[in-house]
Amino acid sequence: MGQRTFIEAVKHRRSYYAINHQSPLSAEQIEQLINDAVLYLPSAFNSQSARVVLLLGKHHARLWEIVKDTLRKIVPPAAFGKTEAKINGSFASGHGTILFYEEQLIVEEMQKAFPTYADNFPVWSQHTSAIHQFTIWTMLEDAGLGASLQHYNPLIDAQVAQEFMIPDTWKLIAQMPFGVPVAEPGPKEFESLAKRVKIFK
Repeated sequence: MGQRTFIEAVKHRRSYYAINHQSPLSAEQIEQLINDAVLYLPSAFNSQSARVVLLLGKHHARLWEIVKDTLRKIVPPAAFGKTEAKINGSFASGHGTILFYEEQLIVEEMQKAFPTYADNFPVWSQHTSAIHQFTIWTMLEDAGLGASLQHYNPLIDAQVAQEFMIPDTWKLIAQMPFGVPVAEPGPKEFESLAKRVKIFK
């Protein structure tokens, strides 16, 4: 792993829902991977609004307990068993979880500084987060890990913020559980490029 070209890594990135708690990377190596991404990835007007939280060990386990506790209150009892099995087998079973946030104070500051583009900055903030999600996802997979992207926000936002001392101005965008894959994803269907790309030359 780690010897792929960039485009090979992009092609290989998939959603892995069967993962275990192991990792070919140390905690320090995962931290460095995240730090490199956050430091060097682009953002609109160089706003640097992305915020990332890495949860390992008991903190990773606690996140998914919060998710289950939250869903238990709203999912019908007859259906909750299936929900719990999915969380336990595809997310909580992993080595860790990455939480992606966006600092809303920065978004608001950019809106005030550049009022002409005020309506765009919340959208551009989402773009910034997407860049961080995709890049870290690809980097993890290139290192031998599998991941998926989850969105239990905003249901879990308040309790997660309290549990992990998240500032009130950070907005939760996505959760990325990761671990060593124990099963390959199924085949992926591709829409015709003729419908998706226009080239003029």
